[in-house]
Amino acid sequence: MRYPVRKTAHIFERVGLAMAGAACGLFVGAHVGSSIPQLTTQGFLLLMMALGGIGFYLGIDTPQMPFDDAHSHIDAAEFLSAAGTLFATLTAFVSVFVIVLRIDPHMGWTWLVFIGWIVGVVMQIVAGAKARMRK
Repeated sequence: MRYPVRKTAHIFERVGLAMAGAACGLFVGAHVGSSIPQLTTQGFLLLMMALGGIGFYLGIDTPQMPFDDAHSHIDAAEFLSAAGTLFATLTAFVSVFVIVLRIDPHMGWTWLVFIGWIVGVVMQIVAGAKARMRK
């Protein structure tokens, strides 16, 4: 009985993380799309949401390597996951801040948010794929 409940809880957690990533992607897409006219499309918003959903689904809950002398080197997947999550959530936070306070930042800051989001979710996706391949 405990195994099906744990499996269901894990699925709920993964879906929740994917939804959080998609929401973050929506905020970043709304901020970037409202500042860069070429990116003001529904397709762009959907792409940003999909990247966020995939990145947060794969990258946040990566299987860790055991802590022992045989595995004393740096776990690249864990580091990429942590850094990617930081970049992605920081850019989402900045995007929400800009949208809610109706700030008009310099275009360079908008591009930095966009690049930071892409780098963050790509790091999460790579980390999640790498961690799951070593099983």
